[in-house]
Amino acid sequence: MSAADVLMLALGAVAVGSGVLVVSTRHLVRAGLYLVVCLGAVAGLYLVLTAELVAWVQLLIYVGAVVVLLLFAVMLTRAPIGAADDLDRPGWPAALIGGGTGLGLAALLVDAYRWSTVELPDPGTAERLGIEIFRTWVLPFEVLSVLLLSALVGAIAISVRIPGRRQ
Repeated sequence: MSAADVLMLALGAVAVGSGVLVVSTRHLVRAGLYLVVCLGAVAGLYLVLTAELVAWVQLLIYVGAVVVLLLFAVMLTRAPIGAADDLDRPGWPAALIGGGTGLGLAALLVDAYRWSTVELPDPGTAERLGIEIFRTWVLPFEVLSVLLLSALVGAIAISVRIPGRRQ
């Protein structure tokens, strides 16, 4: 077992562990911080796989923008960030459904590929990726940026106090 394998296992364990903490914690801000750890571990996995560009995009877009936007929206809307007793539900149905879905997908994957090998395409370059993004995917990219901007503006509009209006 090489050092890269050990690093992959360690980062995978951190990603899975923090992912479980994201969905199991009762505090919203802590869930956002666990999400930062999970996405950072995934970026580390990309680095081990020598996909540096994807790792930097993961850090900049997901950790840097999406999680910050989530935390901003929570803080600006003054949503309750502590434990909420009215949202407690038994966790076993979700664990049963998630486990069954995971086993079903694993069986489907094993059935589809068996022991066959899959031919991989040529490795991509940053230039090819840029051409694809800015020629083929520019409209969805811009729509996503407008969606995120409107969410931030909506959060600010909701949080503004207007004299005379009930809050």
